[in-house]
Amino acid sequence: HNIVAVGAKDEDIASAVNEIISMDGGLAYVEGSRKKILPLPIAGLMSYEKGEKVAFMHKKLKASVKSALSEPFGTLSFMCLLVIPKLKIFDKGLFDAEKFEQVNL
Repeated sequence: HNIVAVGAKDEDIASAVNEIISMDGGLAYVEGSRKKILPLPIAGLMSYEKGEKVAFMHKKLKASVKSALSEPFGTLSFMCLLVIPKLKIFDKGLFDAEKFEQVNL
Protein backbone atom coordinates (compact mmCIF):
# COMPACT_ATOMS: atom_id res chain seq x y z
CA HIS A 1 0.00 0.00 0.00
CA ASN A 2 1.07 3.64 -0.24
CA ILE A 3 2.22 6.13 2.35
CA VAL A 4 0.30 9.39 2.12
CA ALA A 5 1.40 12.27 4.31
CA VAL A 6 -0.06 15.71 4.94
CA GLY A 7 1.14 18.32 7.37
CA ALA A 8 2.19 21.86 8.13
CA LYS A 9 5.78 21.17 9.20
CA ASP A 10 8.30 19.10 7.25
CA GLU A 11 9.72 17.70 10.50
CA ASP A 12 6.32 16.40 11.63
CA ILE A 13 5.61 14.87 8.22
CA ALA A 14 9.00 13.13 8.15
CA SER A 15 8.50 11.88 11.70
CA ALA A 16 5.04 10.49 10.86
CA VAL A 17 6.39 8.73 7.76
CA ASN A 18 9.25 7.27 9.78
CA GLU A 19 6.75 6.01 12.38
CA ILE A 20 4.77 4.26 9.63
CA ILE A 21 7.92 2.68 8.22
CA SER A 22 9.06 1.49 11.67
CA MET A 23 5.62 -0.12 12.27
CA ASP A 24 5.69 -1.87 8.87
CA GLY A 25 2.51 0.06 8.01
CA GLY A 26 -0.21 1.89 9.81
CA LEU A 27 -1.45 5.36 10.67
CA ALA A 28 0.46 8.09 12.47
CA TYR A 29 -0.23 11.58 13.74
CA VAL A 30 2.70 13.74 14.80
CA GLU A 31 2.67 17.28 16.14
CA GLY A 32 6.05 18.17 17.58
CA SER A 33 6.82 15.69 20.37
CA ARG A 34 3.18 14.49 20.47
CA LYS A 35 2.68 11.22 18.59
CA LYS A 36 -0.28 8.88 18.18
CA ILE A 37 0.10 5.70 16.16
CA LEU A 38 -1.95 2.76 14.99
CA PRO A 39 0.22 -0.13 13.76
CA LEU A 40 -1.29 -1.95 10.75
CA PRO A 41 1.48 -4.38 9.79
CA ILE A 42 -0.60 -6.53 7.43
CA ALA A 43 -0.20 -4.70 4.09
CA GLY A 44 -0.52 -1.40 5.96
CA LEU A 45 -4.26 -2.06 6.22
CA MET A 46 -4.88 -4.67 8.92
CA SER A 47 -3.71 -5.60 12.40
CA TYR A 48 -3.05 -8.80 14.34
CA GLU A 49 -4.75 -7.19 17.35
CA LYS A 50 -8.38 -7.80 18.32
CA GLY A 51 -10.93 -5.62 16.54
CA GLU A 52 -12.01 -3.89 19.74
CA LYS A 53 -8.46 -2.78 20.50
CA VAL A 54 -7.88 -1.53 16.95
CA ALA A 55 -11.18 0.36 17.01
CA PHE A 56 -10.25 1.99 20.34
CA MET A 57 -6.79 2.97 19.06
CA HIS A 58 -8.29 4.32 15.83
CA LYS A 59 -10.81 6.42 17.77
CA LYS A 60 -8.04 7.93 19.93
CA LEU A 61 -5.91 8.63 16.85
CA LYS A 62 -8.78 10.30 14.99
CA ALA A 63 -9.48 12.51 18.01
CA SER A 64 -5.88 13.75 17.86
CA VAL A 65 -5.98 14.72 14.19
CA LYS A 66 -6.63 18.40 13.74
CA SER A 67 -8.04 18.45 10.24
CA ALA A 68 -11.00 19.82 8.32
CA LEU A 69 -11.52 16.36 6.84
CA SER A 70 -14.30 14.35 8.44
CA GLU A 71 -12.49 11.08 7.70
CA PRO A 72 -8.87 12.17 7.27
CA PHE A 73 -7.17 8.79 7.05
CA GLY A 74 -9.85 7.20 4.87
CA THR A 75 -9.83 10.18 2.52
CA LEU A 76 -6.05 10.22 2.23
CA SER A 77 -5.89 6.45 1.69
CA PHE A 78 -8.21 6.64 -1.30
CA MET A 79 -6.49 9.67 -2.85
CA CYS A 80 -3.52 7.59 -3.95
CA LEU A 81 -5.41 4.59 -5.36
CA LEU A 82 -5.07 4.95 -9.12
CA VAL A 83 -7.90 2.53 -9.87
CA ILE A 84 -10.63 4.76 -8.43
CA PRO A 85 -12.00 6.96 -11.26
CA LYS A 86 -11.16 10.54 -12.13
CA LEU A 87 -7.85 12.30 -11.62
CA LYS A 88 -5.46 10.93 -9.01
CA ILE A 89 -2.12 12.09 -7.65
CA PHE A 90 0.73 9.61 -7.89
CA ASP A 91 4.53 9.71 -7.74
CA LYS A 92 4.84 10.91 -11.33
CA GLY A 93 2.10 13.57 -11.27
CA LEU A 94 -1.57 13.22 -12.26
CA PHE A 95 -3.22 10.05 -13.50
CA ASP A 96 -6.54 9.76 -15.36
CA ALA A 97 -8.04 6.49 -14.11
CA GLU A 98 -10.82 6.49 -16.71
CA LYS A 99 -8.37 6.75 -19.64
CA PHE A 100 -5.71 4.83 -17.63
CA GLU A 101 -2.92 7.22 -18.58
CA GLN A 102 -0.78 9.92 -17.08
CA VAL A 103 -1.99 13.50 -17.59
CA ASN A 104 0.50 16.12 -18.76
CA LEU A 105 0.53 19.20 -16.59
